[in-house]
Amino acid sequence: MPNTNGAFGLRPHGVLGSAVNSTGTTEYRIASDNSNPIFQGMAVIPLAAGVIDDLQAAAGGTVSIAGVFNGCEYVSSTTGEVVQSNFWPGSGADSNFPVKAFLYDNPSQLFTIATSNVVSAANTEAEVRAAVFANIGFATGNSGSTTTGISSATADLNTIATTNSLPLRIMGILDDPENSDFTAAGIPLIVRLNNHFNAPTGSIAQGTPSTTGV
Repeated sequence: MPNTNGAFGLRPHGVLGSAVNSTGTTEYRIASDNSNPIFQGMAVIPLAAGVIDDLQAAAGGTVSIAGVFNGCEYVSSTTGEVVQSNFWPGSGADSNFPVKAFLYDNPSQLFTIATSNVVSAANTEAEVRAAVFANIGFATGNSGSTTTGISSATADLNTIATTNSLPLRIMGILDDPENSDFTAAGIPLIVRLNNHFNAPTGSIAQGTPSTTGV
């Protein structure tokens, strides 16, 4: 049976080790004049201005990742009312008030992400499991639906490599009978963020190019 997974970006899935998994978020800010839509489940980057933005907003999307977007809160420039949304639409905020963004920003946070494709080197369970602990890039990391507010980010099996500058580290495969066809897109990988901006070591400064793929 074909996999039922569509694209949903990065979805929280536990944490490394046996720490308490609160799936908590931290408040950040988005510039009120930021015209880039940011979708729930999208990886985002820190900018030198003290705000976060979508992956390709600086250095071609090649900066360290601050976390994964889970929603925002802002004051509408039209109604003057507080809006709570699972995505930032890219406009509509009253610039007299902050645009609050909420990120899953724990460097130990694990996520699930669906694969976007099928490749001959990874179309069996054994071949995909052999890629655990390798790294992988996004097939698309910077788009989503303005109807659902959900990211369309997926993982590209073509990019599996030991290259540590790839944005995601494969940590396992989610046991999901409805998404267990390894000859089709939609395999749910368990991943963590590489080169996390909040990691104790190895983080990259805001806006500083690395080779992180998007």
